Amino acid sequence: MPLQSCGSVPGRPGPHGFDLRRFNDAPACDAEAALLECFGSHRWAQRVTAHRPYPDLDALLAAADEAGYDLSPTDRAEALAAEVSSGLPADAAPSAHLALAAAHAAYESRFGHAFVICLDGVRPAEHPDQVLAGIRARLGHDPDQERVVTADEMRRLARGRIIGLVSSQ
Repeated sequence: MPLQSCGSVPGRPGPHGFDLRRFNDAPACDAEAALLECFGSHRWAQRVTAHRPYPDLDALLAAADEAGYDLSPTDRAEALAAEVSSGLPADAAPSAHLALAAAHAAYESRFGHAFVICLDGVRPAEHPDQVLAGIRARLGHDPDQERVVTADEMRRLARGRIIGLVSSQ
């Protein structure tokens, strides 16, 4: 879904054109919309936005982490609902698509939400294998253990997305 601006000043970049200074100066609804692209909880995005301005990226990342630790189960469910399961390139073998789809279905059936994994630092060619191995390993978790792992993966994803958001100039 495209981000909507809330009356940005003409000439000001849209939400995807932020550096840290512009993120700090943006209208709150633009900052929240951009943050929702990083982590799908409205409460989280509002909390991170409300603590602006951030003196540096580390302070922004620390605030994002702190806001992520304080989420209610409903807030976490909202963020998870915004995530999309990792897929394969269209030209991958049909058997690979089938195996990954079956793994995702088994995970979602067991835990009730999309599988999330942060693949920062992993070569794109290795993503499908990492996702499949991650699903298989995490299917053995009990629900409480998986809740903790999923929350950590979501925070890692948000951090990487925030870095991309404020480094896009």
